[in-house]
Amino acid sequence: MKPIITHSALLGSAGHLLSKAYLIIAFMVAILPACNDGGEQFVLETGSVTDVEGNSYRTVKIGDQWWMAENLNVTSFNSGKKIELIEDKDAWRNADMPAYAVYNNIAGPGLLYNFQVVNATDEIAPEGWRVPTDDDWKQLEEYLGMPVGELDETNWRGTDQGDQLKVESTNTSGWIAYDGVWGTNSTGFSAVGGSCRVFNGQWGIPSTSHSGYWWTSTTHNGYGFYRYLDYKKSGIFRYAAHPNYGFSIRCIKN
Repeated sequence: MKPIITHSALLGSAGHLLSKAYLIIAFMVAILPACNDGGEQFVLETGSVTDVEGNSYRTVKIGDQWWMAENLNVTSFNSGKKIELIEDKDAWRNADMPAYAVYNNIAGPGLLYNFQVVNATDEIAPEGWRVPTDDDWKQLEEYLGMPVGELDETNWRGTDQGDQLKVESTNTSGWIAYDGVWGTNSTGFSAVGGSCRVFNGQWGIPSTSHSGYWWTSTTHNGYGFYRYLDYKKSGIFRYAAHPNYGFSIRCIKN
């Protein structure tokens, strides 16, 4: 259950008593809590953060963590150094420098970055924020009710933790609706399927609204851990990928 935002209008003196009643109801509704799968109730706290290029992102507090509620969309490191845009398939496959790609259109759900961006000396996250570690994601997953014994597993894990992170499923935006799988966004994380770019330069299939991939900053044998959500699955997928994959990035507050 998500908090409902209400709007009140000024009423004349004739509607004074009715206005008071509406205000009381509005106050009661506004403090209705959201709840995670474990039954714990929480009120969504939101804010915003701005990157070095002036892009503003919605933020949300989930448990003890503050997360960006939108994918990163910046083309420069905090130092001002530009990140290279690579459109050519072969150039992407052979890239050994930080690079980003645009899937479909610039107005899509954020940019796709290779792991060299995450692993660079320069910082890409807004000041006071960072690319989350694998452990940061596990803390989020545990808070949402994923069994502790599944946190360190790879492949699909959990029950409905992925659905708690996804924006609502529709047939036109967010996630493609699929029988029995329905994004609730009860956390306010607002995950949207941005698909990916494969290490060989090909674009991920199926495209946006079907799948979403997010880098962590944690490495494993030269590969980078990531999380994957799918329109047909309610859980959260965990694995490590070749650094030339192009994934979305969400940042977490230090």
